[in-house]
Amino acid sequence: MNMSQKFCFCTLAVGERYRTHARMLAKDIQQHTQNTPLCVLTDKPEYFKEFPHVLAFKHRLQSVKGYHDKRFVLEKALSLFESCMFLDSDVRILGAVVKEMNWPAGITARTGCNLLQHMANIKNPKEIQVIEEVAQKLNIDLQKVQWFHEFMFAMRGQDGLERNFFQLWQTISYLFEIRGIYHGEGYAMGLAAAKVGMAIAFDREDKFPFFKDNIERIRIKKGQSNPQEKQIYFEIHENIEYRNRSILRKVTEKLMKKSVFVYRLLRLRKVAKNDSHFHKLFEVNI
Repeated sequence: MNMSQKFCFCTLAVGERYRTHARMLAKDIQQHTQNTPLCVLTDKPEYFKEFPHVLAFKHRLQSVKGYHDKRFVLEKALSLFESCMFLDSDVRILGAVVKEMNWPAGITARTGCNLLQHMANIKNPKEIQVIEEVAQKLNIDLQKVQWFHEFMFAMRGQDGLERNFFQLWQTISYLFEIRGIYHGEGYAMGLAAAKVGMAIAFDREDKFPFFKDNIERIRIKKGQSNPQEKQIYFEIHENIEYRNRSILRKVTEKLMKKSVFVYRLLRLRKVAKNDSHFHKLFEVNI
């Protein structure tokens, strides 16, 4: 692999389902933009050994449900390249990719808006309460916070601010998860960026045709996509998501998932309790 390249794609692929999706993404990149690296954090790096353009690194999930582990992917990618584009592992690249990815410093998202505007559509009041709690304790003006959809976004270093950004994202994620909000990485990133002064910009022009199941459903509903043309991608996605398994395996996986959840929740409380930065900022009793 040519390590002199300045840009890479990156994703998180822990667990069989996500590794299978990520292998499809790796094949897409190999087909449509052959020389572009893909940086993958995964529990089984050997799963990607057949792909010369994939840089696979061993990773064990740290956040309770894995959503906030995106920051480890970004940290790793930016330690190797000047800029990166994070894609959810189940994103499919369907055609040619623009040759030059000249991203500005900070974060560039495809989809998003002002956080207050997004909060008007949040149905869970607990999410709103935690967002407001973080903003109040960190003295963040919510009018200056941006929210973006985290399935696809690019990042480039911004004068070293990314170090503070990643640290604060982690600290904010602890509070979200302690309060029972295990997703919300888009909230955490927006809040952290506003606090440390990291730029968030929007570029709504796609750099390549892509498939993402929930985005495609919205496109179809708006008449922007032909469902027949995308049916094969829906079928592939659903076969990975809902593969045939024996009843015993389903029960075993369910019990394992519950056990892992409890373990990570207990680990979170221990880590947060011993994190002086977390207590300094939020003064939370655990």
